[in-house]
Amino acid sequence: MDIAALITWVVTALGGFYMLGTWIQRGGIRQQQTGTSRLPAPAVFGHFALAAIGLVVWIIYVVADKDALAWTAFGLLLPVALLGFVMLARWIPVHRGRATAAPAASGPGAEGAVPAERHFPVAVVVAHGLLAVATLLLVLLTALGVGG
Repeated sequence: MDIAALITWVVTALGGFYMLGTWIQRGGIRQQQTGTSRLPAPAVFGHFALAAIGLVVWIIYVVADKDALAWTAFGLLLPVALLGFVMLARWIPVHRGRATAAPAASGPGAEGAVPAERHFPVAVVVAHGLLAVATLLLVLLTALGVGG
């Protein structure tokens, strides 16, 4: 089960890394000053950092098989999940606003008026969330000693 958790964690991280790259490329950091982006940079980078640290801890757990590392990874995943839900809640209105967005916001210089997170593909957001939940459950089950 630890390998299954590792695989889901890595695939989840790939989707998250894609969204982080999209957010940065589309001006998410610059939009912090104007308030255009609804995703606060500390939440975005905190989510990324804690998830990456947790993944490293999980890889070490898979190699070393020490229960304390499994629980540490799970403990790191809890704030990651909380930040993920906060960002999802803030992303949903931005995504819904896509249908009502003014077509005039497509000219030169208009990129700053469109929240960077509006460019996240729905399939990536949904897959990232579902895989994150699966990862959290697999890590918990592994830490509890279920299936191993």
